[in-house]
Amino acid sequence: MKKLIVFFNILLLSIFTIYLFKDIFSTKNLQKEPINTSIKEFKKKNEVHEQSKFKNSLSPLNLDFTNAAQKTVNAVVHIKSEYVQSYNSDPLLDYFWGPHGSRGLRPQIATGSGVIISEDGFIVTNNHVIDGASKILITLNDGRELDAQVIGMDPNTDLALVKIEAIDLLFAEFGNSDELKLGDWVLAVGNPFNLTSTVTAGIVSAKSRNINILRSNSNENIFPLESFIQTDAAVNPGNSGGALVTTNGQLIGINTAIASKTGSYSGYSFAIPSNITFKVVNDLRKYGVVQRAFIGVIIQDVTQNMMNELKLPNTNGVLVSGLSVGGAAEDAGIFTNDVILKIENTFVNDVPELQEQIAKHQPGDLVDVLIQRKGEIKLYKISLRNQNGNTELINRNANL
Repeated sequence: MKKLIVFFNILLLSIFTIYLFKDIFSTKNLQKEPINTSIKEFKKKNEVHEQSKFKNSLSPLNLDFTNAAQKTVNAVVHIKSEYVQSYNSDPLLDYFWGPHGSRGLRPQIATGSGVIISEDGFIVTNNHVIDGASKILITLNDGRELDAQVIGMDPNTDLALVKIEAIDLLFAEFGNSDELKLGDWVLAVGNPFNLTSTVTAGIVSAKSRNINILRSNSNENIFPLESFIQTDAAVNPGNSGGALVTTNGQLIGINTAIASKTGSYSGYSFAIPSNITFKVVNDLRKYGVVQRAFIGVIIQDVTQNMMNELKLPNTNGVLVSGLSVGGAAEDAGIFTNDVILKIENTFVNDVPELQEQIAKHQPGDLVDVLIQRKGEIKLYKISLRNQNGNTELINRNANL
């Protein structure tokens, strides 16, 4: 009887032990599964995050230039500008043509490119392509030739708007140049050396470049704005006014200049950002003149010496080295030696960047300006003004 009881107790203990270890093993297995799943999810999320960096870029992972090229060549036109130039008498030519035979007016021809931006024939180009022209002839990609009328010109940005009488035209859609990143692929489309519909490709090499090609003239109210997109897409004479587009075919800039000692492409080209272009052409179309806004400051880049002298934490931002008396910035409470860090939602680290952000606005706009002053960060709202110090808009089309 005692042996039976002992056996029964051992049996119960064994059953209990088996269930105990089974539960422990089962718990371990349950604990392992969520860890493995979490690692997988983490890797997946990390991969998605890494891919999103490229998705946020204007250049897709799988590059294909064909669609963008095909869309853009039909929106880019050839421009022929005719000029009448006066010549003084040349004694050598007079020997052949008679007294004063060389004196008189003679036609001159200049060529460039333009971009159709609406189906009813509005075309943006460079100011220097058509400046002073007595006649402007547009050649479409399908071979049609049409006379163009000047709608407006802006020497401050080297942009101009012309129009042809046509309908149902293919046109380029504006992209957001603020989203452009270094290394993004871009295509330059234009008519170099009178070679129509030429497409080249490159990457964005830099942004907010100032190359000092536009000259100021206070007597003619010319205050140059240079904040170019720099690329290594091949651009040559004749490309001026042509399109710089993303791989999706969105207009991201207007090709304007090259850096060259020979007059031909040497590795770098420069384009006016689309956000500036969009604002300028809309103003020219609506008012006949660009509504230029001013913040009322004298600014300069923050150098190492300035950082040391003013005891700044770094060289970020743009230094306010002076203020316009009674100007928008002074009235808002900005001081000399303040450092402007941000305009609206965009950080600014040099003068061209700040000028580009202000250029997108017009007099009367209220903008947020983030500044750094003696180690403190302050936010100001500034009402931008025109060159006369008020918020009035000029409308040259009002009496037309």
